[in-house]
Amino acid sequence: MPSIVDIIAKKRDAQELSKEDVEAFVAMVTRGTAQDCQIGAMLMAIYLNDMTEEETTNLTRACVNSGEVLEWSKSWPLVDKHSTGGVGDKVSIPMAPALAACGLKVPMVSGRGLDFTGGTLDKLESITGFKVALSKEEMEAALIAAGCFIAGQTEKLVPADRELYKRRDVTGTVGSDALVVASIISKKVAAGASALVMDVKVGRAAVFKSEERAVQVSKKLIGTANKLGLKTKAVLTAMDVPIGNSVGNALEIAESIECLRGGGPEDLRTLVLTLSGVLLHMHGVAETVEEGQQQVADALSSGKGLEKFKEMLECQGVDSAVAHEVCFGDMWKVLPKAQFTTDLPVDQDGFVGDLDALEIARVCRELGAGRSRADQELDLSVGVTLLKSVGDQVKRGEHWLRVHHSKQELDQALKKRLQSCVTTIAAKPLLKSRIIKIME
Repeated sequence: MPSIVDIIAKKRDAQELSKEDVEAFVAMVTRGTAQDCQIGAMLMAIYLNDMTEEETTNLTRACVNSGEVLEWSKSWPLVDKHSTGGVGDKVSIPMAPALAACGLKVPMVSGRGLDFTGGTLDKLESITGFKVALSKEEMEAALIAAGCFIAGQTEKLVPADRELYKRRDVTGTVGSDALVVASIISKKVAAGASALVMDVKVGRAAVFKSEERAVQVSKKLIGTANKLGLKTKAVLTAMDVPIGNSVGNALEIAESIECLRGGGPEDLRTLVLTLSGVLLHMHGVAETVEEGQQQVADALSSGKGLEKFKEMLECQGVDSAVAHEVCFGDMWKVLPKAQFTTDLPVDQDGFVGDLDALEIARVCRELGAGRSRADQELDLSVGVTLLKSVGDQVKRGEHWLRVHHSKQELDQALKKRLQSCVTTIAAKPLLKSRIIKIME
């Protein structure tokens, strides 16, 4: 087995690593025999010199094989979805049960947020009793009963990625294409899905600021996933303004439930239908993406998706009475609600021309909706609700935003920052679709 020093030196000098080199490095990381400084040096060498397609595939496969690989019934149509992250991105929450209502099985291994708002798991923990840590047996029971689960990464699932992931931020190597691809695809392959749709966000509030960059990374994600037997497509979606009308954990759960009830914001619904339609078409359940979208629309309007969501909640520890209240009753009797709200006005007549999603999200983090440290507790009740969207006509003094906060007085500096997030213009702007393109 090559030594870790030799492997680091090889990548430092921009040489291509062999399959054996990559497997040896991953094994040493997993076993804990590689020192922190050595792992950091290797991550930086990869960041600076990149990896070939073959190296990236080998790294991804080695990460998959570093731990448990979940296996399900071969007769199940298993699908999954991953997002590169956005402001107000609650798409997974209504999408998983909607797909289950269409006959697919969705073993969704998700994550927590470490920035402006919580991740999917944090949002779901707004529901009393929801358990994100599931055993393999509990996951299988959920797939049988509800057709889906949304759970956290287990200790045995892709341990190598977990070790690399926690060092990427502190070494400034998060942006490496090879490391991004290996991290995302290894977890999805290990979770046992046979088809994956990637929601790749593009815009000023996204990781990828340009369409060109998003296309470049999407091609690598698709190529690596396909080589590992995971059929994958990517949907490029716009991420300049918040998705839906809510940013904040419990607020986004409420909006997700409205979507499952057949309503909710139109852009959220568009994302759920499009991404789901792609998966239904990939699995042959629908002859076209459009037919798949209609199947999901029917699942939402009929309440079948909502029923699957209730079943999923019960499978993941939520009391049946609580699950029923959340889905079919007054959800705010169950969800955490902020003690105080403050409405903010626009300062001139016109139309809402723009909403700065990234700054809105940063303020939400300051309110307590997001974390800047991994061990930080979230306030699941706080956040913001958009009372006006881009294109809406407004009059001076009319409220455009409601802030949900835990302290009696909203901090004046935060209020000022939020007021800078809305742009009012004289003429109604041209509205852009969330969907940019579908890649395969």
